[in-house]
Amino acid sequence: MPEQIAFISTRFAGTDGVSLESAKWAEVLWQDQLVSHWYGGVLDRDSNVSMCVPEAYFGHPENQWINDRVWGHTHRAPDVTRRIHDLTEYLKGTLYDFVDQFDITLLIIQNALAIPMHLPLGMALTEFLSETMMPAIAHHHDFYWERSRFQVNNVPDFLDMAFPPRDIHLQHVVINQSAREELALRKGISSMLVPNVFDFDHPPDETDDYGEDVRREMGLEPDDKLILQPTRIVPRKGIEHSIALVQRLKDKRCKLIISHSAGDEGSDYPEQMAELAQSEGVDLRFFGDRVGDHRHVNGDGKKIYVLHDLYPHADLVMYPSIYEGFGNALLEAFYFRVPIIVNRYPVWVRDIEPKNFRVPVMDGFVNRKIV
Repeated sequence: MPEQIAFISTRFAGTDGVSLESAKWAEVLWQDQLVSHWYGGVLDRDSNVSMCVPEAYFGHPENQWINDRVWGHTHRAPDVTRRIHDLTEYLKGTLYDFVDQFDITLLIIQNALAIPMHLPLGMALTEFLSETMMPAIAHHHDFYWERSRFQVNNVPDFLDMAFPPRDIHLQHVVINQSAREELALRKGISSMLVPNVFDFDHPPDETDDYGEDVRREMGLEPDDKLILQPTRIVPRKGIEHSIALVQRLKDKRCKLIISHSAGDEGSDYPEQMAELAQSEGVDLRFFGDRVGDHRHVNGDGKKIYVLHDLYPHADLVMYPSIYEGFGNALLEAFYFRVPIIVNRYPVWVRDIEPKNFRVPVMDGFVNRKIV
């Protein structure tokens, strides 16, 4: 009889790295007759094998109320502590219900014990595992000490307890060598290194009727050059470098397309990039509202594409990130055989560059050689 396992996170939906990688893991585990179930606050998985708990989403009002009072502050009021514990207890109860409903025997926790976007969920998972001793894998994509917005806080006790926890029986998995070393140094925790993956044994499908009109939907002319940056619109993605490159090309046919939205990190940076592009005379287009995790037609009658619909139409991929946990877009560009320019972000330098990929690289700025 197939074993029932479960993926746990605050969200499994869209095109973020956690959602994409968890789907790949589930596909591989299915080949070993492991049936995957899903727990999260926002889900696009099959409802027959899932439990959606809105309070587990990082954007839920109660969690946002907590976040507004713990990050960027050094004193924690008693009512903040109480509401953290109240939400922790509630979520822990839903975890018990979820495991009982689907007869789960193994948990695979996706980033919920690494980055504290949802503090009570991480604490609930830690307490649940301590109480049940259930076998679990914690797949860490990025840690709180890697993000500046979590550095000033009034919850060091909770971070020490649950992000990630030390003392419970838990197999830790990281996606790059630097994270492995930092986890050992900061927490005394050993971990397994499993980089992001892609199925290179199966070539991409040919462009079909659904995806053939992508360029037209972007507003491009037949002779325009599609320069694709397949990232979210956040500062660490280095969009200003892509703008600088397009500006220096001095070719009006070059259109810079950003495939994702800002996500959970606000609108300041997208607005700044739009203003910068306008001042530099660069045609910058945000296409994130037309890209999702599956193809469908939205309420306005417009097609929603998947990221893989975009790559076959791209003339060049820009990957000027300042920091990446690994680099899904890098693997995707290789898979679709699209030329790519890469910034030498730390994980590229440490884990990927030694593999001798032959791609143009920039070292923090756009120079004449790159252009």
